[in-house]
Amino acid sequence: MRSSAKDRQDAILAQVFEHKSVTASKLAEYLAVSEATVRRDLHALAKSGKLQLVHGGASLPENSDFSFRAKSLRNMDAKRIVGKLAASLVHDGSQIFVDSGTTCFEMVPRLKQTRGLSVIVNSARLALELDTPDIHVILLGGHYRPGRMDTVGPLACAALDQLRGYTAFVGADGLSMDFGLTASDVESAYMYRLAVANAKSVVLVADHTKFQAPSLCKIVDWKPVGKVVTDQPPTPEWMEFFREQNIEVILPQEEKQNPNI
Repeated sequence: MRSSAKDRQDAILAQVFEHKSVTASKLAEYLAVSEATVRRDLHALAKSGKLQLVHGGASLPENSDFSFRAKSLRNMDAKRIVGKLAASLVHDGSQIFVDSGTTCFEMVPRLKQTRGLSVIVNSARLALELDTPDIHVILLGGHYRPGRMDTVGPLACAALDQLRGYTAFVGADGLSMDFGLTASDVESAYMYRLAVANAKSVVLVADHTKFQAPSLCKIVDWKPVGKVVTDQPPTPEWMEFFREQNIEVILPQEEKQNPNI
């Protein structure tokens, strides 16, 4: 049973984002609560505009967005696994770039336990979360996107172009063997292409759903990628592809076997 209304409502939103529509009866079964409790949560979420009520349940609003919060509620458990595993590769004194995506954001709890860390970010939310003694945060200034809580554009890229010697942890909205790592918008793709170009090494941080199809805008091809961190074993075709590309695949059960960067 979910311990609070917020936990239940976050779980409900995650189900709506994943399935587009849900029924009160299925949610009650999933959450192990009564349908009356689910209906109260649905009405509260509808009142705040986060979903719309339909007969017997709820669905995405007609003008649903892809803001940071919306994306963060998709595949929450998988992202937490990947984020924790990726952060385990970072040791004291490291210099890293962490992108503004929701999967990389899940690296935060473990990063905050690291000493002498320098972190380059273009995410205001990430910078605030890393406000911890012994962590040096470099926040790239530029055009601020409120929905995503990040910065992009020429000013952010100009600042990033002055930096070298870091390991880049980057996510993707989709992946393709032929097309490489992709993003849903041009500005993000350009920013992370530059982050990869200037990095000494690159770690792809992606949950299993990203292997299903590419997104619109290419970030980079596979050549710079040294490691892929994911929550489930990719298909045999993907594993063979990674072997051919000499890319290490890091899975949860292998966490203790992988040396720090």
